[in-house]
Amino acid sequence: MMWAVFGSMCLDLVIGFGRSFWAGTFSQIPTMILGYLKDILYFVAPLTVIMTMMTIDPTGWVLLILYYLGSLAVIWNYLVAIKNKF
Repeated sequence: MMWAVFGSMCLDLVIGFGRSFWAGTFSQIPTMILGYLKDILYFVAPLTVIMTMMTIDPTGWVLLILYYLGSLAVIWNYLVAIKNKF
């Protein structure tokens, strides 16, 4: 799932960069990159913490479900962002 999260982030980055390239608005690129760094801190870091805590989960499925729901929410967030760019 982490590959899918990073893939959706990269796809959104490439589409955003392509749209700003064709529009000629390169001044927005630094803020766009900072937005992705913020998203890594807010979305990917908690998913990584949940993934590393799975070994101490006594049931074995509570954190797994939380991890997959969080990953699907991040992927959905980026799919909606990609749809809104068009």
